[in-house]
Amino acid sequence: MGGEKTTSRFFTPEGEEIISPVDDFDIPLLRNNSNNNNNNLSMNSGDDEGSRDSWDSLVDQRRRDAVFREVLQSYDQLRTRIGSLTDAKNKILSYTPGAWIENVGGMTLSDYDVPKTTSLLLIGPKGSGKSSLVNRISKVFENDKFASERAQVTYNSSVGDGTYFLQEYTIPRGSNSFSLYDTRSLSDDASDNINMIKLWIMEGVRHGELVIRRSDSSSLRNRMRCKAHKIGCEPSVIRKVNFVIFVVDGLAVLKSMEGDSDVEKQYNQIVATTFNCPYLSFRDDKPVVVVTHGDLLSLTDRARIRTYLGELLGIPPAKQIFDIPESSDPENELIIVDMLRYCLEHADRNLSCKSCARNKV
Repeated sequence: MGGEKTTSRFFTPEGEEIISPVDDFDIPLLRNNSNNNNNNLSMNSGDDEGSRDSWDSLVDQRRRDAVFREVLQSYDQLRTRIGSLTDAKNKILSYTPGAWIENVGGMTLSDYDVPKTTSLLLIGPKGSGKSSLVNRISKVFENDKFASERAQVTYNSSVGDGTYFLQEYTIPRGSNSFSLYDTRSLSDDASDNINMIKLWIMEGVRHGELVIRRSDSSSLRNRMRCKAHKIGCEPSVIRKVNFVIFVVDGLAVLKSMEGDSDVEKQYNQIVATTFNCPYLSFRDDKPVVVVTHGDLLSLTDRARIRTYLGELLGIPPAKQIFDIPESSDPENELIIVDMLRYCLEHADRNLSCKSCARNKV
């Protein structure tokens, strides 16, 4: 937009100087006609449309700065909560489907259709780290820290097939309380993504089910069907999706934020288009977002990404966007536990009612 950049400076408790955002948040600094040295804008009746736009830009900028500070401070707040990790994990381990239902509107637990297992669906673009996230979540609740990884991870997204079969992982291993469903990556074709998501949400998910898109080539279809034929197992139980975890690659988001070409911006466009698919929302509740690969970014960039995604997707970045890097330290475990608690609470809150309960209401 031109003009000077508005920045904010403050210091973390460790003494690190932070200069806040950020590339897309540039605004022109305008002065009114009274030789006022402050940067306040006067909305006199003679102001033209450009001044009003600049005023709106300044308000938006200050709001973004406030959100950025809140996100940045959330990392410091996390460190002060490390002592509560054991209690937080036990809260998740004690969870049973429907246990966190809020008795509102004259409804009780018996009025809801409570599943045997709460199912959380992971979706995201190729290479976003869905399978790696499954492994990190699983290890948080594993007694055996040397247990093998459960989900197959693709370390080079340009080589290999990735995830083509829906895979269910109970958390913790062997439990029936809740499960994660690893899914096939999003396509560059928006209609493919909508159709795939609609099928999962409306008809349910089944462990081991092959996921084929309309845009898949005949050779890919044949190769995948050959794999499915080799497995040859009986169909598994169909589970209703109770909540969604949307996984994005922080590096790809940052590159798309700073890109100039349409190709570079495509990643965030796919994320926004898919996230706003109405099938992913449960009443008014939108999915949680997990940002991966933060270990390869600076703390400032990680906060920038969450702030940007919050505005792009229309959700609070400090409360609904979780930064989960590739690490196994207590802070990261606490983030994972916080994310799961958010998902399970909202899954219970949006359980469907039995037909007799609808009649009662």
